[in-house]
Order: sequence, then C-alpha cells, then structure tokens
Amino acid sequence: MEASSRKDGGNLRLVYGASLRFASSSESKRMNDLETIPQVLARRPQRADARRNYEKLINAAREAFTEEGSAASLEDIARRAGVGIGTLYRHFPTRQALLEAVYVEEVEALSLSAADLACEPPWEALIAWLHRFVDYLGTKQALAEELFAYLDRDADVFHACRSAMYAAGEPLLARAQAAGQARRDTNISEIIQLVGGITKIQTTEPGQVERILDLALDGLRHQPQVSPGKKSPRGR
Repeated sequence: MEASSRKDGGNLRLVYGASLRFASSSESKRMNDLETIPQVLARRPQRADARRNYEKLINAAREAFTEEGSAASLEDIARRAGVGIGTLYRHFPTRQALLEAVYVEEVEALSLSAADLACEPPWEALIAWLHRFVDYLGTKQALAEELFAYLDRDADVFHACRSAMYAAGEPLLARAQAAGQARRDTNISEIIQLVGGITKIQTTEPGQVERILDLALDGLRHQPQVSPGKKSPRGR
C-alpha cells in the first residue's frame, strides 16, 4: 500500500509499504536523501478492529509518557487504552517498540499537518505550523529522553525523523520568503533550533512561552529596507 501527501509540487512525500520512508523534493540537496525507518515502526494493522486497538494504544502511550515519563508502565498504558496487556504486546513486543512507534507517529502527524496548511496565506501557514511544532516538542522531549536509554542520539530513527520535519517545514518557509513576508537570511534549521530553545524555558506563568515565541517569530518577518533619513514603520 502506498499513500502520499504532497505540498508545493511534492516537497513532502510519505510512503507506506514494507517500511515508512520520508522523502523530500529535489529542491533541497540535504532533503534528497531517502530515509528509511525500520519496518516495525510502520507496521499498522489492516483489520479495522486491530487498527482501532493500535491507535488507542498509541494515544494512551502518548498521554502516559508525556504525563509520567519513564514512570509510565505498560500495564497503565493498556488500562488507559481499554485493552488487555496481551493486546499491547501483540502490537508492541517491547517497551522500545512502543516508544519508537509513538515517536514516529508524532513526527508523521506534524509532517502531514504542513500539507493541511497549503491553502493558508504564506506567513499564517508558517506560523501555524511552528506552533504545532511546539506542541509536538512537548511529547517529543518526554519520548526522546527515554528512547536514549535504548538508542544513541545518531540512531537512524532520529535522523529520519529530523529529515521529515525539515522536509515539512522548509517549503512553508520558502513560500513565506518568496511572498516577501519572511526574512531571507535564515533557514528552517535555524528556526527549528530557535523554537526548540524557547520551549525549554522554565516558567510557571501560563502562556509565557507562547508569548516569547510570538515575539521571536515576529523577528522572522521580512523588514523592508529603509532609505537614509527615513524612519522605519516600527520606529515611528
């Protein structure tokens, strides 16, 4: 079975088959490399009832790992999903297999969301996707820390997922730059690092991280050249 999501002439393509592969268009040399994630991560049941259980387990695991981190037990995840522990092990033979599956599902959802924004104005599409990226980071940080107990930081799964995120965000940035709405002296890698750093800010004030993010992203806007002797619109 093959399913693809295309945006802006195929900048993002996800292929399902024996393995889950994330590929980008030829517009970016870095994104040309086809990344393959092991088959176990893409093995989604075909039967409707099994697929429902799989999705319930993924959702329950996402919640449990985000809330409890390494303290989350597989028994609790099965209970949250409303299935028996045997059903969990049939889908995910090990804790690592479940962690990797949830991690990849999160990256896939983030990547596909870029295509959902194709009809939005360029700047609004880019900013909306970056806010979705912030939501993803909340889950990713909890999952990645535990995955590091099984995998090193240069493991194929992390490399492939990074490539998928860049392939999703790069066309959104390029579209905003082409429209004259985003500054041209940056790239998606720098922006992802910027947003990632902001999400690590420790604060107890509700909404403060979002406000700081909005301030930082406002600096991403394209600023028209100001002739000598004239004040910029912001300086008035």
